[in-house]
Amino acid sequence: MPGPVIDLTVYNDEAALLAGLRRHDPDACTCLMKRFAPLVYARALRLTGDPDEAEGVLQTTFIKVCEALPRFDGASSLSTWIYRIATNEGLMLLRQRKPQVDLDAIAETLHIDELPQSNEKWSPDPLRAALNGELRQQIKRAIAELPEPLRAVMVLRDLEDQSTEATAAQLGISPGAVKVRLHRARTRLRELLAHYMSTHTPEA
Repeated sequence: MPGPVIDLTVYNDEAALLAGLRRHDPDACTCLMKRFAPLVYARALRLTGDPDEAEGVLQTTFIKVCEALPRFDGASSLSTWIYRIATNEGLMLLRQRKPQVDLDAIAETLHIDELPQSNEKWSPDPLRAALNGELRQQIKRAIAELPEPLRAVMVLRDLEDQSTEATAAQLGISPGAVKVRLHRARTRLRELLAHYMSTHTPEA
């Protein structure tokens, strides 16, 4: 016999959801998973490129969310806080795979206005439109080859359409650092794809 239907609409509001979680309401926990698990998994998969690792990031993220919930001070939204935990978990896996390239020091000394302008008209839309067949695999491989700090920014800005400010908040870096990393990520991606794109055309 099926159990009672749970009305999760009472937790549509983030403040109500947070209050329910702090009361240890099981329905609030169910709502938390239904609302955020697919998005957390999608981000983890984009960062790691591996379904098993993404599943591990998903599980670890919600364990850490439950553990840290009493210390959540509301300085950011609940969703931003959860995505930041997920992003940090994904980046930790990437750091364990290969040495990281730290651009923090460079980001602090570069002036955005002095950067080359060749990437100003970059848009994620053509990238999404071309993600099919062999080209899709080439782009996935190229993104996977990006250093971890660059890949994280590209995932959030170009694949998830996060704003510069939201990306900075979730990665714990300055908006200026986001802009520098995004410029470098786009430039590096073009370099990695240059040979392929010069000899192939996207599938119709």
